[in-house]
Amino acid sequence: MGELFISLIVFFLILGVPAILSLYNFIGIFHEWKKKKLRHVFWALTILLGIFYTFGMMTLLDVIFEAEWTEQLYNVERHQPIWTGGYITVIVVSLVGIVGAIILLSNNVNKLPPLTTVLCITSIYLTLIIQLLWAIQCLPIAFDFVGALYILVPINIFIIAFTIIREKIKEWCDDEFHEEKIYGKSTFIKKINKTLIKCSNKWPIWGLFFVIPMLGIILIILVLFGQEPDAIIKAWTETSDWTLSLKEAPQNLPMDNHYLCTVAAGGHRKLVKPIRMGERHGHRIIVNRQLLIANAFENILEEKTPRFHKAIRNFYDKYGFPIADLIRTNKIACDITYFVMKPLEWLFLIVIYLVDSKPENRIAVQYLPTPK
Repeated sequence: MGELFISLIVFFLILGVPAILSLYNFIGIFHEWKKKKLRHVFWALTILLGIFYTFGMMTLLDVIFEAEWTEQLYNVERHQPIWTGGYITVIVVSLVGIVGAIILLSNNVNKLPPLTTVLCITSIYLTLIIQLLWAIQCLPIAFDFVGALYILVPINIFIIAFTIIREKIKEWCDDEFHEEKIYGKSTFIKKINKTLIKCSNKWPIWGLFFVIPMLGIILIILVLFGQEPDAIIKAWTETSDWTLSLKEAPQNLPMDNHYLCTVAAGGHRKLVKPIRMGERHGHRIIVNRQLLIANAFENILEEKTPRFHKAIRNFYDKYGFPIADLIRTNKIACDITYFVMKPLEWLFLIVIYLVDSKPENRIAVQYLPTPK
């Protein structure tokens, strides 16, 4: 009963919460919610939880966000969907739209210059463009049930943006009196504002005219802070495995994850220090020194005490397989396993040096390809 209750809670958190928030946002298109502050909280939760759920969902699908297209991956792992060098550009452009939305939501549009309103709408468009690119980029995982959930975030952001823009135009049109002082002191700006006030229903269209200039200004500022001029494009194209990718990554290698030391060899490279590729049961595996020492020790047991080795192997097969299978997809768990196995590694090494006249030779030949 307790396990069922926990399962229901997990199911609700994974599917129920996103479904409720999405339904609330969708109803908001047709129904004007009275409690605006509560609605804004729900919108903020939609975005924050959406980011969290997206990263979690992609981690479950073996997407390695720190792996650029040049890195060797294993089994069904995928490279990052956004190029590392483009992260800052994508984040900044997205945040510009959030700032624009906050400005509109925090002010009565009748107290803002029309040009400011249109520029805020333009900034929201930039965020929508990023969301559209993200949705297109991740299409390869859309056919997986879990992966398809990624599309909920872009859809909800489009719904929120549509609701904000429509609401602000209505707010402006419902007020017949607009103060001229908000038009601006500059003759040029005042002329633009007067033009915009005559066609407030077309503000969303006017916003499109300012997308390229605003994006250009943002990119120029980012270049001054060290970003590449074409980072907004390369963020999507300097990748592999995805819709807009232009790079061809090395083919994924199969990795044997049946045993704890083999799993540990698949942890973060700076920690576990893989040495080379080896071969086990006819396919390639990652090999580090810990794995070589463990196998060399087992080799000695097999030679010197075959019965004891058989008993140890049966015990390890019984309990090692399930543990290894549980942690194999999590690099942090692999790192922890590497540390846990360290004392045993030292013990194995001592035994090898005590019984073998050429211990390093025995270690070095482990997992070498079998001659055909």
